[in-house]
Amino acid sequence: MTTWHWVRHGPTHEKSFVGWRDVPADLTDTALIERVRTHLPLEAMMISSDLIRSVHTADALTAPTHTRLPHDPDLREMNFGVWDGMRFDAVAARDPELSRTFWEQPGDIRAPDGESWNETSERVDTVVDRLNTAHPNAHIIAVAHFGVILTQVQRALGVSAYEAMAHKIDNISVTTLRHQGKEQWNVEQINHLP
Repeated sequence: MTTWHWVRHGPTHEKSFVGWRDVPADLTDTALIERVRTHLPLEAMMISSDLIRSVHTADALTAPTHTRLPHDPDLREMNFGVWDGMRFDAVAARDPELSRTFWEQPGDIRAPDGESWNETSERVDTVVDRLNTAHPNAHIIAVAHFGVILTQVQRALGVSAYEAMAHKIDNISVTTLRHQGKEQWNVEQINHLP
């Protein structure tokens, strides 16, 4: 059984779409970081997306007993294409029908020059499946992004993307999912803030 401890990166304070843009995280809440570090297992592998907000959050959470794995670009947030960096009202004005459908019917709908929920889910599933096979009894701490974590919540709960998106995933929160073989998952906690 592989246990995944998904941690969302620290806050960026951006007021716009942030997908593949490389913006830093605010890691000044050292008390929260310490509580999360204490909550996470001591014997674990640590992986993150290759975007600096995740890398730096992983750096802050890594204990001496953790084994760092290489940063993985396939754990990046959803690619919002031309919407990346735009405010939500600007996206709605530019693409009113598409932006509404993108959130109300997530699946195969893409942002212009971006990727769909299903494409994001597929690339994240590939990383998770590879690590589940390579480390069948490990604890893996994965520092990633809102959408990335929700793709795995969707998978573990066996719900629609729309239902998964109803879950809140706060910055530096922990979502713990246990892989028990094939497509069997157990959800231990979602959006836990120690």
